[in-house]
Amino acid sequence: MSKRRAFLQQLAVLFPAIPLLKLTQVDYQPNKRPISIATWDSGLAVNDKAWEILNTGGKAIDAVEKGANSIENTINCCVGLGGNPDRDGYVTLDACIMDENHNCGSVAFLESIRNPISVARKIMENTPHVMLVGEGAKKFALANDFEDAGHELSPTAQSEYQHWLKSSKYQPEINIEQRQSQKTKVPQKLKDGSFNHDTMGIIAMDAGGDLSGACTTSGMGFKMRGRVGDSPIIGAGLFVDNEVGAATSSGQGEEVIRICGTHTVVEMMRLGKSPEEACKIAIERIIKINPEKAKTFQVGFLALNKRGEYGAYAIQPGFSYAVKDGDDPGSVYPSKSYFD
Repeated sequence: MSKRRAFLQQLAVLFPAIPLLKLTQVDYQPNKRPISIATWDSGLAVNDKAWEILNTGGKAIDAVEKGANSIENTINCCVGLGGNPDRDGYVTLDACIMDENHNCGSVAFLESIRNPISVARKIMENTPHVMLVGEGAKKFALANDFEDAGHELSPTAQSEYQHWLKSSKYQPEINIEQRQSQKTKVPQKLKDGSFNHDTMGIIAMDAGGDLSGACTTSGMGFKMRGRVGDSPIIGAGLFVDNEVGAATSSGQGEEVIRICGTHTVVEMMRLGKSPEEACKIAIERIIKINPEKAKTFQVGFLALNKRGEYGAYAIQPGFSYAVKDGDDPGSVYPSKSYFD
């Protein structure tokens, strides 16, 4: 021990001026032009609802909630009570919301409540907690004037469930949202005519330069009872840092959770990476864990920085996102992907 102590003392004398390594954060000057971006082509309608708030000088947090509500109230495979059920035949909902001050709220395994994103916001604003789950989340929702909508499946979900019961095989599919029944109502088809739906993530900046985000889903259809993905987890399915930017995700949530995906994206933007570059780094981190397995699933990230720049990146082709701002009245863009 005496030799070791002497060695350390010598180092202190020889190298007294070596500074601690520091990560340099990019100093972002905020763009103060409202913008809303959302996952998938279904984000067109979601952005339109968010824009009703943003275009009148409203707050980003109100805009993302309104946008998320709009898709929660439609019938589609992967969001809201109209989504596909778990393997026991029940729809369970996950959602989270986050504002410019790191306030956040989340629900997981919530049943029979129509607007989980609004329940998440109530948790954020009215409790000391971030996340409530299952029976406790539902009890909280009912105590805050949300109605119990029951467990009846939508006609589309019932049909899909009966088809699944024939084999009862659980195998998540890449871009399953592009192969849903044409009975599913969506705002627009992709160029190949396929219908497109999945987890809805929306991030926005308001005229004050403040960021917020929301993420809502009914999760993977026919999942194990009790399964929760990345969507309600702050730092996985959604993360907002008002100094830097915001990010959301879509796809196989287990893989996003492994790397704290959206937090990783925001931290890369903090170090000066563009939104697309930051998303690509997170995707490459997932792939590096198991390159062969990564060929069998989809994950996509979408990001917006404080300058109002946006971008996305995915593992597989097929991921898209919608944009609406003063210069773009509403467009869908394909994401670049690792396995193009």
